[in-house]
Amino acid sequence: MSITTVPLRPIEKGTLTKLWVGVFVLLAAAAAFAWYSTARPIAMNGSSEDFLNWNGGQSGVVTTDSGLQYKILEAGDEAGSPGPGAGVIVNYEGRLLDGAVFDAAEQQPITLDSVVPGWSEGIQLMSRGARYRFWLPPAIGYGENGRPGTPIGPDAVMVFDVELLEFISREELLQLQMQQMQQQGGLPEGLAPPGQ
Repeated sequence: MSITTVPLRPIEKGTLTKLWVGVFVLLAAAAAFAWYSTARPIAMNGSSEDFLNWNGGQSGVVTTDSGLQYKILEAGDEAGSPGPGAGVIVNYEGRLLDGAVFDAAEQQPITLDSVVPGWSEGIQLMSRGARYRFWLPPAIGYGENGRPGTPIGPDAVMVFDVELLEFISREELLQLQMQQMQQQGGLPEGLAPPGQ
């Protein structure tokens, strides 16, 4: 039986330094991945404030003075925005943080003075054709009582995906709603929409 000897090459200068730098970078990447992968579940299962603090740091999310958070999903035509009390026609879906949808509609006419403050504020940031995502903190949503009889519980953060199709005056919107009710047979006979 014979033994073969293999000569060892000397370690090049700087190799150990490169090795330790590589180990440090790998550990830093692992720590960042662990923090990021646990931050979202902690925020999702924590309080409304925990979630909003985490969400406010996400890419593209803007937080207003009132606490409303929004993200532009698609920019609109930049030809103005609806004002307070305006009438809007929107497509939207409202859901809770757990993904449960509590409301949705297409081509829905709404007056901005008939919705929660956060929703009204968010719509006024949009231009025609825009699509936004809103996160409404409880203070500008349904607050500490939630909305009894619905899935919206106390201190719930509501998430809305909204597309602004059109905005018109409050009076024009009310007239449109009256015409729709009349066409659907919901308006008592002889009662005409305003302005007729």
